[in-house]
Amino acid sequence: MTVALFITCINDVMFPRTGQAVTSLLERLGCTVEFPYEQTCCGQITTNTGYFDETVPMIRSYVDAFSDYDYVVAPSGSCVAAVRDQHTMIAEHIGDKGLERAAAQTSKRTYDLPEFLVDVLGVTDVGAYFPHSVTYHPSCHGRRLIHLGDRPYQLLRNVRGMTLVDLPAEEQCCGFGGTFSIKNPDVSAAMAADKARHVRETGAEYVVAGDNSCLLNIGGVLSRQNSGVKPIHLAEILASTEED
Repeated sequence: MTVALFITCINDVMFPRTGQAVTSLLERLGCTVEFPYEQTCCGQITTNTGYFDETVPMIRSYVDAFSDYDYVVAPSGSCVAAVRDQHTMIAEHIGDKGLERAAAQTSKRTYDLPEFLVDVLGVTDVGAYFPHSVTYHPSCHGRRLIHLGDRPYQLLRNVRGMTLVDLPAEEQCCGFGGTFSIKNPDVSAAMAADKARHVRETGAEYVVAGDNSCLLNIGGVLSRQNSGVKPIHLAEILASTEED
C-alpha cells in the first residue's frame, strides 16, 4: 500500500522527527511512504482569520500534490480537520465547482495517523516499546472535529513497557488554538497553566499528543516550570521499538 505523507508546516519547520517517526512506523507496517514535494500549508491559519481568497492557492496546491493518492496521512488532527472541514467550504465560497469536487476527493482520503492505523490498516498493536510513564492530551480538533475517539488510547495501551496515566480534565483545551493564543494571550496562558498543572498531577514522565502545536504550548509551560515532564508526539512513541 502506498501512502502520501502530509507533514504540515509546524512539523516541517520545528519538529522534523515527527515526520521521520511516521515514515518509520508506516514502513514497519508494510506501507510505502511517499512525500510529494508540491505540498504546502493546508491554509488553516488564513481560513481561521477570514482570508478565504488567500487560502485558495493552498487548496489548489493540496489537491495537486495529493490527488493521485488513495491515502494521505498526517500527524496532526488540527491540519486534517482543516483539510476535511474547510477545503470544500472555501471552494464553494469562491464558486469553483471543479475545485470543490477535487477538494472533496482529497479531503475524504486524508487521515490523521491514529485513524489510518486503526480504521485502514486495522491494527492497534504496532509493535511499539516505550518503557516510560505517559499521559495523553487529546487535542480539540482531534476530539471535536475529526472525532478520533479512543483510537489513540487503543494504540497507546498496546505499547509494551509503558504506563498510561489518565490526565485530569483531559477534555479541556490547552490554550493554543492556532491564532487564539495570539489574539487572546492572557486567556491562552491561563489555560496552558491549568493543563500543565494537570499534567504534573499525573506524575508522568511524558505528555503525549497527536498535535505538535499543543505540545509546543504545554511543553513550553512545563519547561519554564522546570517540571521535568517531556512532551512527545504520539508517532514517536509508536515508532519506538526495543531495538532503538
